[in-house]
Amino acid sequence: MRVQLRLEVDCPTDAAWDALRSPASFAEIYAPIIEMVPVEPAIFPEQWPEGEARVALSTLMGIIAIGEQKIVISYAERDGVHIIEDSGRPLTGPLSVISRWRHRMAVSALPDGRTLYRDRLDISAGIATPFIWAAMWIMWQWRAARLRRLFARL
Repeated sequence: MRVQLRLEVDCPTDAAWDALRSPASFAEIYAPIIEMVPVEPAIFPEQWPEGEARVALSTLMGIIAIGEQKIVISYAERDGVHIIEDSGRPLTGPLSVISRWRHRMAVSALPDGRTLYRDRLDISAGIATPFIWAAMWIMWQWRAARLRRLFARL
């Protein structure tokens, strides 16, 4: 199943692209609902490098562990569209029922100088897929609001 966002935001495309590649930006987007802590590497880099990383996710200020997630980053550019893809997946915790995870985010310039942000998550979790999709859809609405706030500051 698929969860998608499409936002037209008032920020330079290069600034949006830099924010998408920043682990600190993503920690900010999910806060305060979800805390994201680096596992490997032990400290977040300034930008996600291509390749694998692991993070631990928790909620309620670290009290309730959600589990670890493997992040597998790759970058692409096609016809002026900058794309970041995470093909990792949850490793432990309740979301580990997800057997397929493909998360793509893209930014491109709009003719009026604003930026088009697209975000697409494809997941599969067997018979749990509709329930996981519903939870992710709610989280994606939170992401949209937090991304708008982040992009407005850039």
